[in-house]
Amino acid sequence: MGDFKKPSTVKEFEENFAQIKPLMDANMAYYESSRCLFCYDAPCIKACPTEIDIPLFIKQINTNNLTGAARTIYSSNYFGHTCGKVCPTEVLCEGACVYNHQDVKPIEIGRLQSYATTDAIRKDKKLFAKKDKNGQKVAVVGAGPAGIACASELCLLGYEVRIFEAKSQPSGLALHGTAPYKIENSDVLNEVSYLQKQLGFQISYDFKIDNAAAVSELENNYAAIFIGIGLGKTRNTNTPGEQLSNCIGATEFIQQLKLDPLSVTIGKKVVVIGGGNTAMDAASESARMGAEAILLYRRSKEEMGAYEFEYDLIRSVGAKAMFNTAVVEIKGEHAVTEVVCFKTINKNGQLENIAGSEFTIPCDFLIRATGQERQTDFYKMAGLSFDDTGKLIVDEHSFQCSKPSYFAGGDAVNGGAEVVNACAEGKKAAQGIHHHLSNSN
Repeated sequence: MGDFKKPSTVKEFEENFAQIKPLMDANMAYYESSRCLFCYDAPCIKACPTEIDIPLFIKQINTNNLTGAARTIYSSNYFGHTCGKVCPTEVLCEGACVYNHQDVKPIEIGRLQSYATTDAIRKDKKLFAKKDKNGQKVAVVGAGPAGIACASELCLLGYEVRIFEAKSQPSGLALHGTAPYKIENSDVLNEVSYLQKQLGFQISYDFKIDNAAAVSELENNYAAIFIGIGLGKTRNTNTPGEQLSNCIGATEFIQQLKLDPLSVTIGKKVVVIGGGNTAMDAASESARMGAEAILLYRRSKEEMGAYEFEYDLIRSVGAKAMFNTAVVEIKGEHAVTEVVCFKTINKNGQLENIAGSEFTIPCDFLIRATGQERQTDFYKMAGLSFDDTGKLIVDEHSFQCSKPSYFAGGDAVNGGAEVVNACAEGKKAAQGIHHHLSNSN
């Protein structure tokens, strides 16, 4: 179990948030790659949303062909290094490894993937063969994984691409919303810089497309527009007391912790509301910041959206969890002092508070991992169709939106999936854009 003290220096923070998938050295990579059985039907490939040829790049690592391994990875996934660290490999490629059927530890595919791509990034290896410029320009809105992947593929196809990013740095939640113990900021930034140098897309930072005139300018100046803006701030649940100080959204908390960790003020006893992977990150991070952390989820453990390994991680650092517990009120005069809860029961698919089960939990900090808002205002400005949940409606193959010159991918389309899903969709959308523009001339 964890026993963390609140970090007061960068060194102490790094110790508390040590990488859970540290970089392999050459010997480790050799021996781990030697374990691969190179299955003829490769279930690991089928489990990867970007369909990386995993047995091939592992074989290339094993024969010391790191350039070939990196090329194999990047030819399928432009965020190969980042995904090697942040992907839920336990339920994707590694979860599909045949060793699981033999009660043998699966191949550490994610760490091997990061090993090969780290070598390419550090040595600035040229892996990509770009086509000649075709004279057409494409705008990408959002420098997250979907936007970067789309821009990278388009550059390979000969397009001039500019990304417009509202923040001062890339790359969406990969940088701003992923727990520090999963990936360091430098890993994400170095990969984006590597891709930008190799492929040539441009990024305009601190550039918000937030009015009709800006949208019209994009439409007039670019042959096509890709939307990869992701999700917005943490969604309010209208629980009484949400406006109190020391009550913060999980997305906002994780971003501050990621970008400026020593500025984060956290209480001694932290309550986290939610049952998804973001809630697990917030609980784990709170514990690593020296707090007593308790996670409250209104449904059962079996119904939580988080992966089992994420739940195991919070327990390993000393955070606790209570299930079938609904927060009905957040109390405090100016700042949070306690939460009022009811135990819940599922009756015929409907969640109900159990009468007479009310109790309180004292706390001095509360993190709401209650989902994120959809950025539908932008969709309305651009005249794009979206469904009742706020997700953009796109063609499932080309990722083309309701307006033919618009394409989209990532959280704006899937509602909030993994980085690897955003990469896959961004690349497919780029191919959709290429097909559309090639047939329009």
